[in-house]
Amino acid sequence: VQLQASGGGLVQAGGSLRLSCSASASGSVFNVYDMGWYRQAPGKQRELASLQTTDGTTRHADSVKGRFTIYRDAALKTVYLQMDLLKPEDTAVYYCYVVAALPWQGRNNYWGQGTQVTVSS
Repeated sequence: VQLQASGGGLVQAGGSLRLSCSASASGSVFNVYDMGWYRQAPGKQRELASLQTTDGTTRHADSVKGRFTIYRDAALKTVYLQMDLLKPEDTAVYYCYVVAALPWQGRNNYWGQGTQVTVSS
């Protein structure tokens, strides 16, 4: 399963960005379960930003609650992260995360290549 993320960039504090991440598997049929975003700021550990489970349940880091919205297009196997009221402390590399299963395998965790989000003050 390959993940293609896009949407990062530079924005001023208070601005918005939307990240997207699409999952594909070279034409193979596969199932997607959890989809979400982790982030890693310079000198810090990777942390969960937002996650959506198969049943639609969402989890957010306390620091982004009320500002980030996660949703998916199940048919396109794409997850989106709408980030509003961005703060300089949101600056990080954002990694798409997907739990997926190919027909001949069980569930596995997959990571995207990372997209940089920079929020200037």
